[in-house]
Parts: sequence; C-alpha cells; structure tokens
Amino acid sequence: MVRQFCLIAGLLIATTSAWAVDLPTRKAGLWEMTMEFQGRSKLPVQTMKQCTDAASDKLMTYNFGGSAERDCSKQDVKNSGGTITIDSVCSFGGNTSTSHAVVAGDFNSAYTVEVVSKREGAAPSGQRAYGESHMKIAAKWIGACAGQKPGDIVMSNGRTMNVIEMQKGARPRKP
Repeated sequence: MVRQFCLIAGLLIATTSAWAVDLPTRKAGLWEMTMEFQGRSKLPVQTMKQCTDAASDKLMTYNFGGSAERDCSKQDVKNSGGTITIDSVCSFGGNTSTSHAVVAGDFNSAYTVEVVSKREGAAPSGQRAYGESHMKIAAKWIGACAGQKPGDIVMSNGRTMNVIEMQKGARPRKP
C-alpha cells in the first residue's frame, strides 16, 4: 500500500511537471481528482481529494516545473480556445519520456487532463525499459475544504500528504 501511494504521488508530480507551464490557478477549495491508467491492469482507478489555495496550487503546478525546466529538452505549450496542449520530451534517471497532454475545462469547476507518454531507456525498478502509458485525470471542484489544510492530498486509501510539508521533507500521514 505504501508503494502504491508513492507511485501515485510520483506520477502526480511527473505529470504536473509535464504541464506546469501556463496553466490557470484553480479555484481555492476542495477538488476531487480521479486518475485512470489505461493499459495498465495493475493500477486501479485512483481517487483523491486535494485542498488548494492560491499558494499551494502554485506550488503544485509551478514549483515542480523547475525540474521540468532542468530535465526537459522540449516543452511546447499551446492554448487554443481554452484547450491547452503540451508536448514535452524529458529525461529522468536514464530514461526519456515523450508526452502529449491535453488539458480542457474550467479551472473554477471541472477540467480533464489526458496524457499519452512513451518511455525509452533505463527502467525504474520493477518496470519495463520502454512502453506507452495513457492516463486521464478528471477533476471537479467540490466546495470549501473541511478538515483539510491547503496543500493536503487525501488518497483513496486514506493516506494524506501535504505538498508544502513534502518540500520540507515530511512523510505522508497514515489514515
């Protein structure tokens, strides 16, 4: 379960890096996000709730983009009629990931992110050295944060992490 939590957190950060440029700030409050991994039978649909304010949202989208600036040789962003398309090529730990992401919707109520990534090169432990993955994130604004503080992400397994605390080296909290 801890491994799955770390994997999802890592995917969130990696995906955020891939589309960290020019995204609007989400409406402050509680967002429910559903992540679906197509073509990967080992990863079930994941649902999480994320409490944001302007500062934590900026941290989640732009601060992690610093690694994208260092590690990405290409990051093309196009905004056409409210649909944002991002094409990137990034290298992390001996492998290269080529991603195409489409972000559509309203950052005040609901949006989707669809990402197709191709990985080549050295493989992280337990994964193939190459492969294609498809991920879809559907997010909707629920309302005010109740019992959570800005930066909190509560996973479907009950574990909580806070992106602000993570930057300071804190570990995820158990349910």
